[in-house]
Amino acid sequence: MTALDPTAPGPATSGANTPSPAVPESRELAVRLRTALQHLLPGLRGTRGEHGDLTPSRQAALGALDTHGPMRISALATRLGIALPTTSRMVDLLDASGWIERTPDPEDRRASLIALTDPGRQLLHTVRHEAAARLAARIETLSPEERRALYAALPALESLGDSTNPSTSQATNPSTSS
Repeated sequence: MTALDPTAPGPATSGANTPSPAVPESRELAVRLRTALQHLLPGLRGTRGEHGDLTPSRQAALGALDTHGPMRISALATRLGIALPTTSRMVDLLDASGWIERTPDPEDRRASLIALTDPGRQLLHTVRHEAAARLAARIETLSPEERRALYAALPALESLGDSTNPSTSQATNPSTSS
């Protein structure tokens, strides 16, 4: 196929005969983005055991509590998109590590709210800082053009995160969730 073929991949031309990028297919973008993230994310997590038993899912739980404040286990499960029994076991481990605490729910004495402790918040801050430093070091290896392209892509990536993350697409009030 040639560049003159309107069905051909690659640059297309606008009415003013100036090159404009073709719109990539969603499926192609999804495959390439997923592959890139699979290669990128492990390097951001640090070494296993560097912060005790803080797995990516436990870090996500701490992050949700940091962002949204105290909530019931069921609300945390919804935000993380994982099963309630799995979340309950994870909360038990986070509690045993001293990174969260349980307090009675003022709306329902039978239920508990979970919240970050100061050590949990400090751990989360440290882990995020370390991940940002590792990512910044990798970004430093990019050309200026690649950095500009990455910066230009951020709003779209943030929008994807907002639309696919249960924690931002569903409002969950901890006092009304079971």
